[in-house]
Amino acid sequence: MKAPEPILTTDLSPELRQHLLSMLNGLTPDEWLLPTPARDWTVKDAALHLVGGDIGVLSRKRDGHSLPNDSISNWHELVAFINGLNRTWVEATRRMSSRVLCDLLAHTGPRAEAYFMSLDPFAPGDSVEWAGPEPQPQWLDIAREYTERWHHQQQIRDATGRPALYEPRLSAPVLDTFRVGTATHFSQCGCAGRHDRATYDYWRRRWRVRSPPGAGCVGTPGRWEFGGHRASPAKG
Repeated sequence: MKAPEPILTTDLSPELRQHLLSMLNGLTPDEWLLPTPARDWTVKDAALHLVGGDIGVLSRKRDGHSLPNDSISNWHELVAFINGLNRTWVEATRRMSSRVLCDLLAHTGPRAEAYFMSLDPFAPGDSVEWAGPEPQPQWLDIAREYTERWHHQQQIRDATGRPALYEPRLSAPVLDTFRVGTATHFSQCGCAGRHDRATYDYWRRRWRVRSPPGAGCVGTPGRWEFGGHRASPAKG
């Protein structure tokens, strides 16, 4: 498979964070409690998850701190582990006020961004779960982090009726990252060249990859889909 063009998002992250903080600082007390498309998460829960994402990047990637996870041996156990981390973090931090939460985001965001900017985007990095088990270039891992921050902010915007961040400069890297991750996944599972096409349904917010029956790389004959608008917290 031809190497994909890099998707460089570090210059966009500060602007994305400023949009987030501007929106959060304007929410009413009732809006913080509104449900989001992320199942059981409220607006405040989704924002707490974003704080946790920054702290996780700084602790795990920048500082090399990790939790014991010797029992993880497959994808399902990894998802369960991440679900547990997400759930316990949100439950433990709900006692924060919205003001403290915004203060933390204003503190952790620039530090996470500085860490990403310190990396060589073309150097080998960690694996990106939905792209496959092989190490990926740093730019893809950084772009994955960008998609995380974009789509959880979008969930908050959907829940509170705020304008969406659909301008191409901010949203196109998200779709490009999913496209590259999908192509990488297919190439690593031996399915490269055996699927017809990948398309993105804007209105349903869903990617669809069609492949010939019997291709051996899809769960449903002739079709493979991922990434609906109502993704669960762990999958986001």
